[in-house]
Amino acid sequence: MDKQTVFSHIDHTILKADATWAQVDKVCQEAVDNGFASACIPPRFVKRAKEKYGNRLAVCTVIGFPLGYNTTRVKVFETQQAVLEGADEVDMVIHIGDAKAGDFDRITEEIREIKAACNGKILKVIIETCLLGEDEKEALCRCVTEAGAEYIKTSTGFGTKGATPEDIELFKAHIGPEVKIKAAGGIRTREAIEGYINQGCARVGASAALTAYADQ
Repeated sequence: MDKQTVFSHIDHTILKADATWAQVDKVCQEAVDNGFASACIPPRFVKRAKEKYGNRLAVCTVIGFPLGYNTTRVKVFETQQAVLEGADEVDMVIHIGDAKAGDFDRITEEIREIKAACNGKILKVIIETCLLGEDEKEALCRCVTEAGAEYIKTSTGFGTKGATPEDIELFKAHIGPEVKIKAAGGIRTREAIEGYINQGCARVGASAALTAYADQ
């Protein structure tokens, strides 16, 4: 797989707690220069990034990140604010406690409300697979599908484990035909990145893509 095809699937990511504008700006410039699908950055920097890069860069940000237990009202406000400030894509974290309690209708409704707040922008739903059983993952595939989100995403990268090929296969078996897959969390090598794309992931969240392809 050629490098440019790979990069067109990657959300070039910086979400560490101590990220500075200088670091975020560097990631945004790298995303523009290398043809990445987006730069995934903290909400704090969305407005500044969009003002600098405009339509040259798809700006992705995160909502309810990384634990997901903010109230729905707060997540909706976060989303509205991010879109107002220029976010093109939103990656939200579900309330995992609701999943553990089996309250999947509540999760579906929250996703639906956040999707409405996206005002036509892309919504990716992070379910944090490392904290879930197989039945819970399958139920969440249905939640994401029924709520109308564009993507289901494996992980925040802050959990105990990131993406696995097994979870991608589970997603493929249980999401609706319109839902795409984003693999994220612990994806650092060329083999892993290309493996997830070959499995059918439309996006891969990674901070190490340039390092992985440094010799090309």
